[in-house]
Amino acid sequence: MNANRITGICLGLLLAALPAAAQEPIIYPAQGQSNDQTERDKYECYQWAKGQTGFDPMAPPTATQPPPQTDAPTASAGKGLVGGAVAGSLIGGIADGNWGQGAAIGAAAGGLFGAHRKSSQKKQSQQEQDSWEQQQAQIYAQRRHEYNRGYAACLTGRGYTVN
Repeated sequence: MNANRITGICLGLLLAALPAAAQEPIIYPAQGQSNDQTERDKYECYQWAKGQTGFDPMAPPTATQPPPQTDAPTASAGKGLVGGAVAGSLIGGIADGNWGQGAAIGAAAGGLFGAHRKSSQKKQSQQEQDSWEQQQAQIYAQRRHEYNRGYAACLTGRGYTVN
């Protein structure tokens, strides 16, 4: 896997996390807690919620499973061209003795088929990558939601209003 692909995956996960980060809870000290007490309670609740859920909102997002393998496409216009030329020359030579014309027709057809097949493989690979990225974003959002619930429950229990 090349560095650009890894960077793209990390960027995708970070961008997926932005909506969750934008939903940080708003905490109000409903019982007149001081700023120092509020900060201590927030930190202790952060530790507690992290321990309960196994999710750390301060850590960078990580994939829960590796991205799909994206091997280089096996088809190509060149391979199709060569294979088509060989097949075409054999068919043309056997059918009417015109090896050259059969090779030319076979090469053209094989090249087109190879290019189409390569394009299809590339498209399928991109769809698998997109699906994987969406799945990772959903997993991150769910884990963040679970953490936020625990964090809010902890703070509410200590006398804060959390929205």
